[in-house]
Amino acid sequence: MPALSEIITVLEQAYPPALAESWDAVGLVCGDPVEPVTRVLFCVDPVAETVDEAADLGAQLIVAHHPLLLRGVHGVAADTAKGSLVHRMIRTGIALYCAHTNADSADPGVSDALAQAIGLRVTGPLEPNQDGVTGIGRLGELPEPEPFAMFVQRVADALPATVPGVLGAGDADRPIRTVAVSGGAGDSYLEQATAAGVDAFVTADLRHHPAGEHLANPGAVPALVGLTHWASEWPWCGQASAVVADAFAGNVDICVSTRCTDPWNVRAERTSI
Repeated sequence: MPALSEIITVLEQAYPPALAESWDAVGLVCGDPVEPVTRVLFCVDPVAETVDEAADLGAQLIVAHHPLLLRGVHGVAADTAKGSLVHRMIRTGIALYCAHTNADSADPGVSDALAQAIGLRVTGPLEPNQDGVTGIGRLGELPEPEPFAMFVQRVADALPATVPGVLGAGDADRPIRTVAVSGGAGDSYLEQATAAGVDAFVTADLRHHPAGEHLANPGAVPALVGLTHWASEWPWCGQASAVVADAFAGNVDICVSTRCTDPWNVRAERTSI
């Protein structure tokens, strides 16, 4: 039965905190490092739904991708949204550990998990660090070219369903072979994906104006595939859970949350002209 500190050591070997961006908040949010852990829940968002899930499962640790306390706080009063979660976890003996941009940059990391889910062979980072191996996003290629419409469907079939679904922007018949991916909000890396000359760029939270301006260029490359934030990062939960499962085989129960924590939960289409 490992202590929380032992599990943190394994996670930080896989996702070194030194890889985190300077503005980020990664690491242990609450919990006693000496306490034993027998069950871990992996999720994208540390929110009420996943804390409830951890409590129902009897998990002593939540490993989340997104930080709970990203911006500076002066208190965690129980009558605030985030403070109530901290109090709930402490009362029920649940620790929270977050691996964010360090997991984005790690090799393998968040974008490797996304690329693997889609069926890409990764060839390198999209925005490499100085070592040329770690960094944000990944470049990859499909085994064979396929039409863009088929590729968009491939992405939709590879990831968990969401209310907004998966959207494509580009020529439906254009062949796709080389692809850039970035888990999470990645339209700030559209310039890098364009410079890489890939056929398609898959990411979340693509904004209207950058996407429109990109597509206005003659023969715009790459075509764009837009996901919800949660769906683009959820494959990482399987990757991270395997890290802990391999290190503590038989001694820790591993659970991956399938609860969609996207904020978008209602979809409507016009029914009249």
